[in-house]
Parts: sequence; structure tokens; C-alpha cells
Amino acid sequence: MRVFGYSETVAALDFASLIEALRQAFRTAGVATPPRQRYEIPVPHRAAGTLLVMPAWKAGDRIGVKVLGLFPDNPDHGETTSQGAYLMLDGRTGKPMAAIDAAGLTARRTAAASALAASYLARPDSERLLMIGTGALASHLIEAHASVRPIRNVLVWGRNHEKAERLAQRLTRRALKVTAAEDLQSAVNGAHVICCATASREPLLLGHWLPLGAHIDLVGGFTPEMREADDEVIRRARIFVDSRDAALAEAGDIVQPVRDGILRPDDIAGDLFDLTRGARSGRRFHDQITLFKSVGHALEDMAAAKQALENALAP
Repeated sequence: MRVFGYSETVAALDFASLIEALRQAFRTAGVATPPRQRYEIPVPHRAAGTLLVMPAWKAGDRIGVKVLGLFPDNPDHGETTSQGAYLMLDGRTGKPMAAIDAAGLTARRTAAASALAASYLARPDSERLLMIGTGALASHLIEAHASVRPIRNVLVWGRNHEKAERLAQRLTRRALKVTAAEDLQSAVNGAHVICCATASREPLLLGHWLPLGAHIDLVGGFTPEMREADDEVIRRARIFVDSRDAALAEAGDIVQPVRDGILRPDDIAGDLFDLTRGARSGRRFHDQITLFKSVGHALEDMAAAKQALENALAP
């Protein structure tokens, strides 16, 4: 059995091959993805954690299951928010094939799913990216979006400006200028792609700030109580999700507007299955505001795990 630590997982999942693997996975039928199981885990003197169990399989091919813990207070104690492992088995014998670090797998496939959506929804000439959030996902999301659009300038905003500055210094390079932003509204006004990856429970992104033609990528907000964008963002945007059922059950940026009558389930234009199969068009015109809300899908994990093993075994 091949074992991948965090660094090995990231190294095995370049975005060019991973994004294409996700595209093909969403286009292909036959993968069983039962509803994920979610459990709240009390943590003494800290915010409660969430345990997710996500299985997937394709008959005669592979079986995969991810066991993932999401603990929002981890960054305050030197750990990433998500921790866990992905186990891949042979679909004919059940023999373990690989054990993969779930934090690395989740970071790469989450960023790749956002970039896959952006390849349909963001303007082709998008050069300016705003990254809201400075956590473990931020660097992966910046790299992924820059792999599908000609991103040249990145602003990073976080509640802790010093942390945003450190992230910007680490990521900036000749072809990609990364700068820490102090004023969020001004940063939003000049952005072509706006990516949010936070654990906020109150909207950070306000709809009246949005420039025409922007694409919004909401990655945080993985419980019904969390919220990254306000109702005006939802009103103004053409909305897509990775998984319609999961978004309507778990994503605060979808659940709360539906509950309050701001959004109807039928107002969601489509999901990654629709986009990759050509069943729904993405961006319709240059000035349209588009929004992708990711929640995560077991299909993404399986596709990423298979790609990691394939890339690692390639000569």
C-alpha cells in the first residue's frame, strides 16, 4: 500500500492534471457517492469540530472513503482546520491501495474544483484575483485559479493584516505579484475573480461592492450557520454549485437565503455535472456576475486520489 504524507500528496497533484481529472469525473456516470455522514464533535474549551465520512466507489474499479475532521480553532493552535485520511481500495478485492493525507488531498481537490468552475464562469481575460482569507487553502486556491485564467495580480485580505502580508511575501514571484490589502471594499472593486475561504459566520463580501463581470468563488461556509457573502451578492449573481443537494443542506451561503426567501432552489443555475457535460451554459455575457459555491463532493476526492496514485507511479 502506498502512503502519501501531506507534502507527497501536494507534489503528486499538479493542477493541470487534477483539474482535467475532475472534469472527466463529473462527465462520467457510474460512480456511487452516498450522502456524506456528518457528526458534531464537542471539544472542551474550543469550538466544536465536525467529523465527515465520505465514501465513493465505481463497480470493479476503486473504493474510496475519506474520514475528515474540521476543527475551526485549529489555526489558533498551530494546526490546519482540516485533518484526516483518505483510504483507497481495489474495487474487486478490497485490498488497500493507498492511504493519502486528507488535508493535502482536500486542499488540492477543493482548489481544483474552484478552478474547474472558473474555467466556465470567470471571464477569459481575468487578470486580477482577490483572495479573502489567509488559511491553509489560500495558496492552493491562488495557484489553481492562476492555472486556468491569466492571473497576474493578486490581493490577499485577512482579518490579521500581518498574516496577509506574510502570505503575500511567500507567494509573490516574477509572473505573479501578490500584495496584502488593507481595505476590503477597495480590493473587491478592482477584482475580476473574488475567492473567499474563511470560517466566517457573518458576511464579509457585500453585494453593492461587486464590479460588473466579477466571478465569485465561495469556498468557506461549510455549515448552515456560516456565511461569507450577503444577500445582495446572492441576488446579483448567476449561481452554480458543485453538489446541489449538499449545497442546499449544508452551505450557509445557500441555506440561509433559501430559508429567508431570497433564493429559490430552482434559482441555482446548475452544478459541475451540468457545466462539464454542457447541459447548462456558464457565463452568458461579459458583464454578468457569476458565483460558484463549493461544498465538496466524494467524487472529487476519488478522482484526486486516483490521480495522485497515477502521477506518483508514472515513470
